Amino acid sequence: MRKYIRLALYLIVTANISSAFAGPKEDYFKALEIDAANVVSGLLLQGFDPNERDAQGQVGLYLALRSESWAVVDALLKHPGVQIDAVNAAGETPVMMAALRGQVELTRRFLERGAQINREGWTPLHYAASSSEPGVVSLLLDRGAAIDARSPNGTTPLMMAARYGAIDAADLLRKRGADASLRNERGLTAADFALAAGRDTLAQRLQAAR
Repeated sequence: MRKYIRLALYLIVTANISSAFAGPKEDYFKALEIDAANVVSGLLLQGFDPNERDAQGQVGLYLALRSESWAVVDALLKHPGVQIDAVNAAGETPVMMAALRGQVELTRRFLERGAQINREGWTPLHYAASSSEPGVVSLLLDRGAAIDARSPNGTTPLMMAARYGAIDAADLLRKRGADASLRNERGLTAADFALAAGRDTLAQRLQAAR
C-alpha cells in the first residue's frame, strides 16, 4: 500500500515538472523502485527499452529484484525483449540477485528463460549460498551448477554459505559433494569462514569433512 501511495505522490509531483527535467526514463526507474508495474508495463507498451540502464549501469530487471519489486520483475520477465543475462559493472546478472533474495520460483523462471548458471567469476550459486533460503541452492545444483565454482579470489559457494548463508545450505552443499578442504587466495577454508561468523558447530563439521 505504501508503494502505491508513494507512486501517487510521485505522479502528482512529476505532472508539474517540465519535460526538460523528466521523461520516460525517469518514470521507468522511479516505478522500478516502488513496484509500480502498471507504469512499467505502460512504458513497455509504448516501446520503452526494457534493457535501458541507469546512471550506474544497472538494468531494470536487476534493480527491480534488488528493490524486491516483484510485480515489476514479473512484468519484465514476460517481455520478450528483456536480456536475461545482462551484466552490470560488477559482473552480476539478474538471476544472481534473484538467488541472493532467496526467490526459488523466480530463479526457476530465469533458468527456464535460459539464464546462465555456470560462468567465470562469481556465479548464481555463490549468491544463492549467501541467502537464507537453501531451496535456491538445491535448485541450482539440480540444474547443473558447478558446486566448487571459484570466484576471482578463490571463494567457493560452501565458503559463502558457511559465513553468510543458511546453515542448512552449507550442510546441503557438503552432502552434495562440496570440497571443504579448498582454500581461497587468503588461505581460508569454509571452516574458517564459519568460525569468523561464530558458527562453531558448523565449523567443526566442516573441519571433520576436510
